[in-house]
Amino acid sequence: MVRTYGAAGRMAVAFIHSKLTPLFILASMALGALAVVALPREEEPQIIVPMVDVFVEMPGATPADVEQRVTRPLEQLLWEVPGVEYVYSTSSPGQSMVVVRFKVDEPQEAALVRLNQKLAANADRIPPGVIGPIVKPRSIDDVPILAVTVWSARYADDQLRSLAVQLRDAIAEVNDVSEVTIIGGRPRQVRVDIDPARLSAYDLDPLSVQQAIARTNVRGTASGPVAGGVVTGLEAGSRLRTADELRNTVVTSGSGRPVFVRNVAEVVEGDAEPTSYVTFQSKTSGAQPAVSIAVAKRKGTNATDVTHRVAEKLDTLKGSLVPSDVHLTITRDYGETAADKSNELLWHMLLAVLSVSALIWLVLGRREAASC
Repeated sequence: MVRTYGAAGRMAVAFIHSKLTPLFILASMALGALAVVALPREEEPQIIVPMVDVFVEMPGATPADVEQRVTRPLEQLLWEVPGVEYVYSTSSPGQSMVVVRFKVDEPQEAALVRLNQKLAANADRIPPGVIGPIVKPRSIDDVPILAVTVWSARYADDQLRSLAVQLRDAIAEVNDVSEVTIIGGRPRQVRVDIDPARLSAYDLDPLSVQQAIARTNVRGTASGPVAGGVVTGLEAGSRLRTADELRNTVVTSGSGRPVFVRNVAEVVEGDAEPTSYVTFQSKTSGAQPAVSIAVAKRKGTNATDVTHRVAEKLDTLKGSLVPSDVHLTITRDYGETAADKSNELLWHMLLAVLSVSALIWLVLGRREAASC
């Protein structure tokens, strides 16, 4: 009896009797193992949905004025950009923020180029007194994958923030770290409190003090003459480094003697008003002031590997940069949760393969189950 096979049957017969079949099976298993090891493990879905924040400032304007003169014309302009799906806007005193969301799978670089070209082509429509626009793209990789909370029962939040700034510089050196953000604590600042009475006595206004400080805090460079094939560099001006230098800044000298900043204002060096608050609560020590350091990774990198490298970097800093009475607690670790979810997925896939192989063994035989 002559058996006839279709295309699938002839292919099956060829593979059954071929000596290359075991090699194909081993190569497939090796590629699968390589994919498990090499593919990055992510907590957030890696979908392409370009989003752009457009900021425009209009100092001194009310929210109603910002809405009418800035936000609405900007919305109409951004709707004309190809690929835009949604436009959200917020008008606040002196500022407008418009969030542009493009369609799914729209190339982010091309979308950003089209948006910038649209804004540049209509720069002549910007009302007087408006600053901007400032364009800031956003992506799923901007979401922090790791949060380290710096807390202590001994130090205040301003001291913890100073330590967190040093830790931020150290974490930024870790491979595949894209952005490090500090949340909480009081930053340091030098504040100029103008005295209206003294300012009026010298016949000055607050704008003249601000302009004088801005003129003094400038350092410029330029190329000088060329002699003997060597270009001489020229530098002019200086930066204000201390509060005393700010106090001795000259505001005006038109009346025959100079008027310094200290004559019309009080220069205070201290802590600025915090923009965010962080508190660490534990059962043993209670509520303590804290500062959080949020870490984001680069696009396409393994979140698990990045969090491990950051943790190892922080371990090397304990005892040297970080005092023994300051605690570093990881309060968010997307790398660990991503590893747990991917390991659970691999475990269920292994159970499915073993179950199908056992079923084929029972129905068709041991050889067919092994080849499967």
